[in-house]
Amino acid sequence: MQWTPLTQPEQLADIVRESAEHPVVIFKHSTSCSISAMAKSRLERQWSDAGLQDVKIYYLDLLRYRPVSNQIAEQFGVQHQSPQLLLIQNGECSYDASHMSIQLGEVKKKVAA
Repeated sequence: MQWTPLTQPEQLADIVRESAEHPVVIFKHSTSCSISAMAKSRLERQWSDAGLQDVKIYYLDLLRYRPVSNQIAEQFGVQHQSPQLLLIQNGECSYDASHMSIQLGEVKKKVAA
């Protein structure tokens, strides 16, 4: 699993462009939240077996880059959550889950559809 740091609002335009070619995942993480830490750990453990090797995954540290998180919520029409995983395909959010509802099997189904 190769995290790509999401630190600048301008990167969202890149994500939209990339998502036209291949699916992109954004994982929003609060570094001060134990539930978020558990979700991140679970994601890292399950990623290699999830069949999502061709999906680029961005990592957003919510505490350091909250304005980017706010822009994500506005741009993709999702409510801010933490932790939160979004799947971006063709410039739109096709999957949005938070906390322990994050299921890579569901992400895989959306990618395969």
